[in-house]
Amino acid sequence: MRTSQDRRRTSVLLIVIISLLGTVYIFKPGSPSAPNYPCGQTGSEVVAIDVSAGETGSEIAQELFDKGVTASYQSFFGVAVSDPRSASIAPGLHQIDKKICAREALEQLLDSRRISNLISIVEGAWISEIRKSLISIGYSQSEISRALTSVEIPSGFTTLEGLLFPAQYSFDTSTALVNILQEMVERSAQEMNSAGFFTSSEKFSPAQLLTIASLVQAEGDQEDFAKISQVVRNRLTKGMPLQFDSTVHYIKGSRGSVFLSTQSTFLNSPYNTYRKYGLPPGPINNPGIKAMYAATHPEPGAWLFFITVAPGDTRFTESIDEFNNWKVLYKQNLRAGKFG
Repeated sequence: MRTSQDRRRTSVLLIVIISLLGTVYIFKPGSPSAPNYPCGQTGSEVVAIDVSAGETGSEIAQELFDKGVTASYQSFFGVAVSDPRSASIAPGLHQIDKKICAREALEQLLDSRRISNLISIVEGAWISEIRKSLISIGYSQSEISRALTSVEIPSGFTTLEGLLFPAQYSFDTSTALVNILQEMVERSAQEMNSAGFFTSSEKFSPAQLLTIASLVQAEGDQEDFAKISQVVRNRLTKGMPLQFDSTVHYIKGSRGSVFLSTQSTFLNSPYNTYRKYGLPPGPINNPGIKAMYAATHPEPGAWLFFITVAPGDTRFTESIDEFNNWKVLYKQNLRAGKFG
């Protein structure tokens, strides 16, 4: 005959402990399965689920239940425990359908398109363009200006341009903008270190290598990055001006046109590589990792000139005559509308 003490001891032995992101919960076998909405049905409306950095799976499960997304706290918690992807739910304000099954709630939380405060920086973006992205998600001009001037940049760098690493950044609503920007700078420093900026044996400083990376990013496609990096070196060695159209486009803040007027090349700016010799005083955009790598790993060659004669067709040469012949072809293709 079993005593009440035996039954209590057995109950304790049957306890199953499940842990997610450091949170421990106790479930007893024999309890009814957790209520769950059927999968595959369309949610009746959308609610905002605010996920903070470091938030536990149990806290997310509770908010989903409290806001009517899932039929029970336990249904989502059980799914999250069994799926390792739950640990990669990004912080931010997620737009999630109500009255959906726990599995679909997890899929929606993992969908970056449902994050409201998501900053996406493309490779080659200017800070002026990043400003517009920040305004579009609700930050004021004054907030952005304060944050941009408060960010700490690495020693040896004089401008924030180039240091906001291109990537997608999600964050919870309590995160200060300056902290978000600081994260971008720290990511940029990590990628520069990986590319060899701080261990290079060349005469270029890390800041100059970042400037080269920005030129490489702006001037060509990824398959040509290493060659463009070598052209920069070749022209500097020979004392030639770089004459890169991208530097003038940066001065003018113009996008979308491959044509550069002769008048534009006379603009008075230290960034105008038609008038000024040497590298520009700083980066002309925020380059990605492949452009950074090309800045420290140029492809050997004697090229001094390059031109894109048609989309996807960039040619390199050390001959000015060959370059001028290609320039004629470029103008023909431009008039024919091949550049869109």
